[in-house]
Amino acid sequence: MDVDFEWFDYSASLDAFSAGKLDAVTVTNGDALVTGASGAKNTMILLTDYSAGNDMIIAKPPLRSVEQLKGRKIGVELGLVDHLLVETALQKHGMKDGDVTLVNAKTNELPQVLGSAPDIAAVAAWQPNAGEALKRVPGARPIFTSADAPGLIYDALSVSPTSLAARRADWAKVIRVWYRCVAYIADPKTQADAVKIMAARVGLTPEQYLPLLKGTHLLDAAAAKQAFHKGTGLDSIYGSTANADRFNVRNAVYKQAQDVPTYIDPSLVNAN
Repeated sequence: MDVDFEWFDYSASLDAFSAGKLDAVTVTNGDALVTGASGAKNTMILLTDYSAGNDMIIAKPPLRSVEQLKGRKIGVELGLVDHLLVETALQKHGMKDGDVTLVNAKTNELPQVLGSAPDIAAVAAWQPNAGEALKRVPGARPIFTSADAPGLIYDALSVSPTSLAARRADWAKVIRVWYRCVAYIADPKTQADAVKIMAARVGLTPEQYLPLLKGTHLLDAAAAKQAFHKGTGLDSIYGSTANADRFNVRNAVYKQAQDVPTYIDPSLVNAN
């Protein structure tokens, strides 16, 4: 089959999908809801991975714990996944949202914010922006990451309902190809080539990119089927997405709670 891959910065890819320029988009489960609430309905048919450390809260020295952020300012792109990461970190450490002040900034600007704004104590960002932030401030370190909340942030292939209905068999083929890609990345004999390909796409060297693999828990077919089970915890895409929906409503990302199960279709993965 013939597939056109279109490369965008993350936010731009969501805009392109919403404008009907793409049949599908790779998106976090929470942002699939945001896109749908804005009118671009979509269905998550494939879970590619969950974040396992690549999303981070990075604090300046001498701060070394989430509790030490009380009364301080954190830079983050409000309404996106690392805002959710900050809320989760506060909850897990017995703190309230009001214990910190959030300062809105684009994710790709956060390394500069941490390095240049004296009143910003920490930032929350995903890789490779997180790695750049660590470089900007000597002694800065992650004090909470997505590895502390596995399943909080899933990445998915989400398809327009029109395309899914018209080309369901083709989307099943895409899923099968994805699992071949996962195997290629995991196989010690081919991993170096896989890393070389991915590193070139984001402008990093293979040596810089390889450590980032540890922060992304790729899902093979068996793991994806398990994540597609219905449940209320973060180990289920249903529970994780319901958690993201509550976050989105609470933070006025959109007003009306979404019907989470209508965004999820496990049938193509389960048929593999």
